Amino acid sequence: MAKRRYFIELSYDGTNYHGWQTQPNAVAVQQVLDKALATVLRQPIETVGCGRTDTGVHAKEFFAHFDVETIDDRPWTIDETATVVRSLNSILPKDIAVKNIFPVTAEAHARFDATLRSYEYHIHFNKNPFKTGYSWELRDRPDVELMNRAAVIIMEHSDFSCFSKSNTQVKTNNCKISKTGWIIEGDSMVFQISADRFLRNMVRAIVGTLIMVGRKEIEPEAVRTIIESKNRSNAGMSVPACGLFLTRVQY
Repeated sequence: MAKRRYFIELSYDGTNYHGWQTQPNAVAVQQVLDKALATVLRQPIETVGCGRTDTGVHAKEFFAHFDVETIDDRPWTIDETATVVRSLNSILPKDIAVKNIFPVTAEAHARFDATLRSYEYHIHFNKNPFKTGYSWELRDRPDVELMNRAAVIIMEHSDFSCFSKSNTQVKTNNCKISKTGWIIEGDSMVFQISADRFLRNMVRAIVGTLIMVGRKEIEPEAVRTIIESKNRSNAGMSVPACGLFLTRVQY
């Protein structure tokens, strides 16, 4: 028997899940996907995701890799791949959708080979039943110009300990942010951010801090002091998970 590695591309609504990563006492996207793959492929499957999304966070684009035992090293044909995708989507719940599966080298890694990740955080200002669960409703509009001035300051730094969830086991809190800023979309605001990597809770903490700037509770320059303090308690609150989407993973 030979092993063949594949990447799987999917999207999911994170509302009903405790994030991506399998947990012992909660339902996560990974365990639901692994179970479906094992059913379709008739062998145990363990996926490795491109990252971890927190409880309630959504993913418009997410990648994982997995290994399949085969009789030979021949990759699936296009028809075989399409059959697997259809079979998976027929048994997965409606809030998880597989988009594509494709063969990769045995060394390819969904997490470590990713060079860029992008997130969006959505906010709206008037009650809208069609945005419930996918956007954070705010009563008053913050000052977007002030928030964008503060967002530029964030890009000048690399150590984001102040925006990281406490007691996380990572080797470094350094991230290289390549894009950050707010855009207005009608009755909504969207925060866009791209980086080589993100810390746990980082985007939600950044948004919470920028909202403080937009409400004129702190000056834009105060963000520099917060980052340099490396202290999570100095930053803003962690905004609700419902508005956060992983939108792109680049290799």
